Amino acid sequence: MGTVSPSDTWAYALRLPHDPRAARVARMTVRAALGGHGRHEVLDTVELLTSELVTNAYRHTRGPCSLRLTALSDGRLRVGVWDSHPHIPSPFAEPPGERRTTPAPPGDAEGGRGLHLVRACADSWGGWSLGDDLLARGAGKLLWFEVRG
Repeated sequence: MGTVSPSDTWAYALRLPHDPRAARVARMTVRAALGGHGRHEVLDTVELLTSELVTNAYRHTRGPCSLRLTALSDGRLRVGVWDSHPHIPSPFAEPPGERRTTPAPPGDAEGGRGLHLVRACADSWGGWSLGDDLLARGAGKLLWFEVRG
């Protein structure tokens, strides 16, 4: 009997309800997938940034969101979070060559740290508006980030 070696590329997708526990479920899913594939070197960073994007989706929309975790053949790991709101927040709206550094929010601010963490910890990031669908068929946006392992 021959052995089968796992592929270096893989993808997991998860649909999350509009629920305050969605970020926790996303963190647990990321931890299980990365741990199962031996990607421990990026686990903490990916778990943190995924949690921030899913939390933003919960806080700024009224519908579900989706998480996609993809290992690319060159060792990069890409995480995408789709939600139903079409607005792309800075820094995701700025083209990579035009990205400006912005200061972190004040220490007493109640929000705004999540996207600052993505800028500080991810190797690349971006976003695509999928439009504003008046019939509620799932337009919205996709925000993504990548880390190298």
